[in-house]
Amino acid sequence: MSNSTVAPSMNTDDANPSEWLSVPEDVIVEACGDPPLPEMGVIEQQWETDPIPSDEVAAAAAAAVESLSFADVPEGGEVALGAGSRGIANLPEIVAGVVEAVSDAGYEPFVFPAMGSHGGATGEGQRGMLNELGVTEERIGCEIRSSMDVVEVGRTPDRDVPVVADANAADADAIIPINRVKPHTDFDGEVESGLSKMLVIGMGKQRGAQIAHKWAVDWSLRNMIPEITEQLLDSLPIVGGVAVVEDQHDDTTLVEGVPPSGFLDRERELLELAYDLMPKLPFDELDVVVFDRQGKEISGQGMDTNVIGRRPFAINEPAPESPDIKRIYTRGLTEKTHGNAMGVGSADVIHEDIAAELDAQTTLINALTASTIRGVRLPPVVATDRAGLVASLSTIGVVDPETVRVVRAADTMHLHRVYASTALVEEAREREDLRVVEEASPIEFDEGQFAAPSLRD
Repeated sequence: MSNSTVAPSMNTDDANPSEWLSVPEDVIVEACGDPPLPEMGVIEQQWETDPIPSDEVAAAAAAAVESLSFADVPEGGEVALGAGSRGIANLPEIVAGVVEAVSDAGYEPFVFPAMGSHGGATGEGQRGMLNELGVTEERIGCEIRSSMDVVEVGRTPDRDVPVVADANAADADAIIPINRVKPHTDFDGEVESGLSKMLVIGMGKQRGAQIAHKWAVDWSLRNMIPEITEQLLDSLPIVGGVAVVEDQHDDTTLVEGVPPSGFLDRERELLELAYDLMPKLPFDELDVVVFDRQGKEISGQGMDTNVIGRRPFAINEPAPESPDIKRIYTRGLTEKTHGNAMGVGSADVIHEDIAAELDAQTTLINALTASTIRGVRLPPVVATDRAGLVASLSTIGVVDPETVRVVRAADTMHLHRVYASTALVEEAREREDLRVVEEASPIEFDEGQFAAPSLRD
């Protein structure tokens, strides 16, 4: 956390904020009366998947490009490829396949970061983020042009909102966004996170992202993104997009070229498929859920709102109808999130590791850009996992260890195997979509921290 973020009456020049924010385990246990904890087993969700083999993903991406028309692109023209969303499986292979197909067709491809304000809202920062995603010039076989410069390409007809785009992309002879289609965390709509969002917000860089999120407070992204997408398709040489859909294991299951004609209609269909395939918690009614980590590569909001059924940061956007979770305890941040704790406010209790690793400046800039500052409110901080679990269980009413419904998962993306309390293990036995992997046994702690490892696929 930045030294500029301090408690008004405390001298924290030499102190780690987690040391004065965190409440010790003994204090929590004494206040809560040391309640009995449920036993936990392991259950597994039974998913039928059909991923594209990893050594065939590049070829699938190339085929997606070959399905698009380049009839209006001059021979040898430059083709701008937008990339940069985090958490996409096989992203370097997908981009490399697109680059190869464009080159083989006789055009000059280059990649530009289409990631809004991420990477510290600097050209070098965004190039660095692509590098972390494995998208380097050496690996993909073409130039990367990273700049925050944008040009205004129009204004919306009714509200007169400026529509901007990456200057390098707008100057090219053709544009192809490459992105995964998936449910969005901030809103529900016919088009959510995918090609259109990358065009409107990602390609708009920091200025475009800020404009979109500011206007979305009243206009809503569900209405804004389709309208501005249509305008961008009319104003810029977008020859189509390469859409990716992933299965419950976050493996690539579809790579498809989406032409400009019917662009929004096809993305709507792919979003329905993505909803069907997204991983979900195996129970709709839960007392406590423990997540081992959150991060920007897990979800734009750290924890996927479609998985947790919460959207506390939104303005004029209803929360998902399910699941219903009484308490969420989050234990840490991913390494790749670099201290960005966006969405931490969705939790009820957090481990002190999050407070220690949180980068206040990065987190707040992200929240300001996305107009979701309520999502970065810091929940109560505890020193140990036992304290976090006790605090959560002690605030949901009378608890019976045999009937309380508790799940512990790696994060909102990895939900194939989860720890589950006794009642849920018994329920799993009666369901064809679940399998009991380990019987319930007492929770073991090592100096107050969970002894059992995280269950990551």
